[in-house]
Amino acid sequence: MSQPVELPRWMDVGLLPLVNLALALAVAAIVVAVVGLNPLQVLTLLAKGAFGSAAGLSYTLYYATTFVFTGLAVAVAFHGGLFNIGGEGQAMLGGLGCSLMALWAGPHAGPALVLPLMVVAAMVFGAAWAAVPGALQAWRGSHVVITTIMFNFIASALLAWLLVNVLKDPGSMSVETAAFPESAHLPGMHQLLGALGIDWPRTPLNLSLLLAVAAAVLVQLFLWCSRAGYELRAVGFSPDAAHYGGIRPRGQVMLAMGLSGALAGLVGINELAGVQHRLLLDFVVGAGFTGIAVSLIGRNHPVGIVLAALLFGALFQGGAELAFEIPGFSRDMVTTLQGLIVLFSGAMAQVAAPALAQLHRVLARPAGAAHG
Repeated sequence: MSQPVELPRWMDVGLLPLVNLALALAVAAIVVAVVGLNPLQVLTLLAKGAFGSAAGLSYTLYYATTFVFTGLAVAVAFHGGLFNIGGEGQAMLGGLGCSLMALWAGPHAGPALVLPLMVVAAMVFGAAWAAVPGALQAWRGSHVVITTIMFNFIASALLAWLLVNVLKDPGSMSVETAAFPESAHLPGMHQLLGALGIDWPRTPLNLSLLLAVAAAVLVQLFLWCSRAGYELRAVGFSPDAAHYGGIRPRGQVMLAMGLSGALAGLVGINELAGVQHRLLLDFVVGAGFTGIAVSLIGRNHPVGIVLAALLFGALFQGGAELAFEIPGFSRDMVTTLQGLIVLFSGAMAQVAAPALAQLHRVLARPAGAAHG
């Protein structure tokens, strides 16, 4: 079995993902050309739809906000040596938590109290749902990949049962709760910018964007600037060595899964408190699984995850614009592009590494050595 190619940190985190993205776009361009479309036109319209207007940029950032939360959730667990693919279910439970808090506290308090309580409830519910697979992994040896993916199905069934039998608005035919009180509505970004004198279109983008930025910064500080983060990464790198050094691996497994679930739970703040203002059955719509791809492309680093989330946000928004602009273009083509990006950034992430390592050796060689 071939050994992974060692690259300098800046190449591994910065350059290699860009090369993989370029390879994915090149293959996607070939696929687009095969189906009879102009690759340059498609990529140009995709970029224009995602970033060419204030409304397009807002939608891109709105999608990216959700993907930052789920990408960070995957990354934190990964640094603890765990592959958490239960972000979908943890996001559902986070949405349930923030919705229950909105419906309970919203009528009795103002937004200054209700909104922070909703954030806390979303994180607690997401963390609690992730803690069960974490405990099964730590004390019973159950593989976290299996348990987290099964908990996605359980969360979906639980949410459906609660919405149909317990939480459904009595006066509605839709499977959803009653509307949140005004105090539980997270302000839109257009409202904040309007208060600053900036005219901005009304879009789903809301103040969860700032929460996502804060989450990325805090994850960075936790993982690389705190003792707890060092211990978590030590367990992820070598549980036996960490245990020998006095670190309790079981505690770190619970910490990693709890933090991961809490981050995934914040999806409910963006989607429910910021946009829908009620609990819906399908508000997550695959964001938990997209977060896996975002984390892979971002090399499990908060900065990379933010950039990867912007990329996937642009694909979602730009793909919607393409479906309107180009006859015969469907969202399946955007899904194909996403799949190629995941392929080159995940399963084939190291394909370009040997060439980059050789390039680095050539560039790092002293000038005299080249003529020796």
